[in-house]
Amino acid sequence: MLVYVDESGDAGLKISQGSSPYFVVALIVFDDHEETQAVEQRIQLLRHELQLHPRFEFKFNKCSRELRLAFLRAVAPCSFFYYGIVIDKSGLYGEGFGVKESFYKYVTQLVFLNAREHLENAKVYLDAIGDRPFRKQINNYLKKKINRKKKHIEQVGFLNSANSSLIQVADMVAGAINRSRSDKADAEQYIKVIRHREAHLQVWPKNKESKP
Repeated sequence: MLVYVDESGDAGLKISQGSSPYFVVALIVFDDHEETQAVEQRIQLLRHELQLHPRFEFKFNKCSRELRLAFLRAVAPCSFFYYGIVIDKSGLYGEGFGVKESFYKYVTQLVFLNAREHLENAKVYLDAIGDRPFRKQINNYLKKKINRKKKHIEQVGFLNSANSSLIQVADMVAGAINRSRSDKADAEQYIKVIRHREAHLQVWPKNKESKP
């Protein structure tokens, strides 16, 4: 089992000063390597079809509407499913949310808790964020929080999104989820393409009175 993780939005809480109103983390789950290879091959073919550079990086916030839809439509028939969490930052309070590293770790473990019962000896790959000490922290943190009774997570690794089409899938799905929370004209266009791949999507906090 393989899991690829990326986020959309930022961890800042100063929404009035430009921070994103939502922070989204998406897990893309594959049962085996054959499924990941099929997705990678489809994305590489899409680059060729669109006459893009063979190493073109698909990033939701940098792609046009046409590219976003083309990408999501290309991968939608493939065998994967996703878990997502949407953090409504307007409902957060408490000092713990003010530390970006702690905020990121906390939100990531929330979505892994939702996916935990489906995961078994999963190899998890996150976008290569932070420095080496932070990566070690999140490795230990996730295993401690998720592997309570059995080994749901076997290992945690980090990949550069520019070199990983599968991290790019996580980016595009997280971006589609985030956009679906907005009031923009295209809010529903992207998520409806892949909604049939959704295993679970949580919006948190519901009561807007939560602390980490």
